[in-house]
Amino acid sequence: MAVLWITAFVVLLDQTTKLMVKGSPWHWLPFEGIPYGHSLPFIDDIVRITYIENPGIAFGINIPGFKVFFAVFSIVASIAILIYLKRNLHRLRMGERISLALILGGAVGNLIDRVFYGVFFHEQPLFYGRVVDFIDFGIHRNMFPVFNVADSSVTIGVTVLILLMMRHKQSQQTPMESVSLDAEHQEPLHEDFSGESSAV
Repeated sequence: MAVLWITAFVVLLDQTTKLMVKGSPWHWLPFEGIPYGHSLPFIDDIVRITYIENPGIAFGINIPGFKVFFAVFSIVASIAILIYLKRNLHRLRMGERISLALILGGAVGNLIDRVFYGVFFHEQPLFYGRVVDFIDFGIHRNMFPVFNVADSSVTIGVTVLILLMMRHKQSQQTPMESVSLDAEHQEPLHEDFSGESSAV
């Protein structure tokens, strides 16, 4: 499936940017990130690079006690999307394929953090890693939760998919509405004096 190249690109971009912020866990790739909690201006004061870690789901949302559940749910969701894409590829429109590929890429990107980062960085056991967030957007600080490339990919994919579904639903309703309007405006039949029906 060629559309999975989009998924691969999202995962690669997501993990590259996260390692640039957090630093490399491998001695053969010596690269130090930025200090935890430190913020760097990127585009004036509108976009900043702020390194934080999220133990929960997306956009800083955390529900205590559900760490392993989030990781397992991400695995199941990723497999489900992949199977759905494979089985329905011929029926899906290109926009839908791209949207699902973006969602899958974002899910896998954050899944790597949750499952492996704790082990890679010698911080937590398997499935107990924390997701690296660093995109700090807003004119005022703390205006929006800090997020990452994976979060952005999922958000864009879901938004586009919903818009496509709404558009498809409207396109299906339009022909029925036009038929109904035609029926309402159809001229009534009147009987003439000969007893035969005719249209006025």
